[in-house]
Amino acid sequence: MRTTALLLVASLASALLAGTAVRTLASSSASSPMPSPVERGKYLVASMACNDCHTPWTMGPQGPMPDMTRELSGHPAGLSLATPPVANADWPTSASATMTAWSGPWGTSFTANLTPDRETGLGSWTTEEFLAAMRTGRHQGRGRAILPPMPWTMIRNLDDQDLGAIFAYLQSIPSISNRVPEPLPPSAQ
Repeated sequence: MRTTALLLVASLASALLAGTAVRTLASSSASSPMPSPVERGKYLVASMACNDCHTPWTMGPQGPMPDMTRELSGHPAGLSLATPPVANADWPTSASATMTAWSGPWGTSFTANLTPDRETGLGSWTTEEFLAAMRTGRHQGRGRAILPPMPWTMIRNLDDQDLGAIFAYLQSIPSISNRVPEPLPPSAQ
């Protein structure tokens, strides 16, 4: 009987604690404001490491690092690169020192300018065109294919709200005029 009473008290205490935890979580989520689309987009861009490829890298005191003065501006226009190394089974792809040019079986691709520059970036794009590009793997949803290493096949799984937040953030950053070169086919490497 004593064991039954202890189990009953323990069960009631557990239920009380669980109820308190649920109420606490519910009230804290209700009282904490939802981030703005720009704040949510900034979080997603950072957590998905967009700067790792779309921001040119430079050598810092601790080694290579993104040059945030050129945040998300893509491969630097006019930067001449040596011919990429010949790919082999162990190293099928290679990247430039700026981390903005990549070569592989598809040829050489250059990371896009994601800033809101109207001439060289995404400034003339609509939210719908951005969503279509991320869903289809084609520029503005209808242009040329988006090439590796862009992980659009994973990004397309984000919901419209998150993709829209990413686009809102990209439209809020400083505009940088930087015309990225067109990709090179494998024969031009």
